[in-house]
Amino acid sequence: MVENPFDVDIRVGEVLEAEAFPEANKPKMTKLWIDLGDKHGEIQSAAQYDHHYEPEELEGRRVLCATNLGTVRIAGFKSEALTVGVPDEEEYPVLVEPDRDVDVPLGGLLF
Repeated sequence: MVENPFDVDIRVGEVLEAEAFPEANKPKMTKLWIDLGDKHGEIQSAAQYDHHYEPEELEGRRVLCATNLGTVRIAGFKSEALTVGVPDEEEYPVLVEPDRDVDVPLGGLLF
């Protein structure tokens, strides 16, 4: 396997739970609890996805997470990963996720 030249681990996770995060300074934030599989466990992430997704729509989805960027606290919530997204035409984040028709293992590393 080729080493990651950027030293950023982007792993596959499954959103276990999601809820609106109105306490955050940024608008449209969501609290996410994400399972990275047996080897990497469960993490939390604060993400700005409410523009396109209701929290309940995120639950059960597979997402990509940058897991080794450090931890930040946002309005008292510990965010341990960056849930990867790309901007739409209005600069609102849209999830980047594995193909829903292919079963990819939780914790799998993007290469």
